Amino acid sequence: MSTTTSHQIGWKTAVAIVVSNMIGTGIFTTLGFQLVDVTNTYSIFLLWIIGGILALFGAFCYAELGSHFKGNGGDFIYLKETYHPLLGYLVSWISLIIGFSSPVALAALAMSKYLSAFNYSFGNGFAIGMIFLVAIFLSFSLKASSRFHNFFTVIKIVFIIVLIILGVGLSEPEIGNSLNFDNSWQNEIMLPAFATSLVFVTYSYTGWNSASYIAGEIEDVQKNLPKSLIVGTVFVTVCYLFVNFIMLKHAPLHQLAGKEDVMGEAANNMLGHTFGKVVNIFIALQLVATISGYLWVGSRLTQAFAKENKLWKTLSASNNKRIPVRAIFAHAVIASLIILTGSFKEIFVYTSFILQLFASLAISTAYFIKKDQRKIFKSNLFYIFPTVFLLFSVYILYFTLVHNPKESIIGLGIVAVGIVLYWIDRKITRSQIDS
Repeated sequence: MSTTTSHQIGWKTAVAIVVSNMIGTGIFTTLGFQLVDVTNTYSIFLLWIIGGILALFGAFCYAELGSHFKGNGGDFIYLKETYHPLLGYLVSWISLIIGFSSPVALAALAMSKYLSAFNYSFGNGFAIGMIFLVAIFLSFSLKASSRFHNFFTVIKIVFIIVLIILGVGLSEPEIGNSLNFDNSWQNEIMLPAFATSLVFVTYSYTGWNSASYIAGEIEDVQKNLPKSLIVGTVFVTVCYLFVNFIMLKHAPLHQLAGKEDVMGEAANNMLGHTFGKVVNIFIALQLVATISGYLWVGSRLTQAFAKENKLWKTLSASNNKRIPVRAIFAHAVIASLIILTGSFKEIFVYTSFILQLFASLAISTAYFIKKDQRKIFKSNLFYIFPTVFLLFSVYILYFTLVHNPKESIIGLGIVAVGIVLYWIDRKITRSQIDS
């Protein structure tokens, strides 16, 4: 896919896409799920540090892969070119159904949850309406999409920074906190619950690879793609550690454990109910950038996938501004269906499980790039990055499968449907060639 300079984005917009895809639903909802079994503050911090290291190592791999494999498509191109077209097909199918549509659904649901603090039921209808509103804004032009996306990403970044400053500076509430710095972390990190908590953490870091999917739209890709992935990932990791600290500092354990709107609980204690509601509004606003980022990047991957597969050909079309409008609205429709068919946590777990599985497959393709073909990391120490990532992935996937079999099977069932569709697609293609 050749793209003229007027239809390309700079590294700052690419960083905005990485940041907006990463900071979103996960950081503002998953701590409550972790605190059900893992309560030591050192354990919590270690979870998020491990998640940040894995995301950074993954970003290193994707920076090399994105520089090696030209054009849009990300995982689809990596797996198709290195392993087999079936895996390229499957990762695109998963991206269409789960990888980008589920995070859109979860972000919209989280918006509804946080806005419900105003004693009004912002239900599924609101969530679905917001998804389609963002899809419409992304359909005009690349320039308009960039401005819309960057605006809400600026809100996201400013909000996070202000929240961190307030959270660190304000004193602890009288009702207590969840900070626990004793030695129980040594036992907690050996628990299966620690491994399953990593599922929530790795989901929260999902998006570190997002700029690689639109490599064909980035100026000077060999320089700007690695910069956007690495800058975005490091910034988000630091933010995540601070955000978890202030939630633990400003709410007791019973107020957070098992809850989804954990930041809302902490904000009410920090600022009182009136200003706490303002925080809820900003959490909802910054989730607009999450929805925008996933629809933007997901549609490009789906378009690249659709161009090569007869069954999905209709989704490959662009408007006169080169925007894949049909793919954008396909993700919007699928995200809406996901909202109507599952609970928040169920969607969260099967999404995390399958995304971790296919991220691992994509990262493994880094071994196929020979030393003399690498453009960024010339040393063989590069192989540390995919190896560490894959070892932790096996650890996470095993415990998720054991402790969340229902959700894992749902995810694997979606993969199985993709395999069937692949053979149907191949059959259609062969029949058209024969005729």
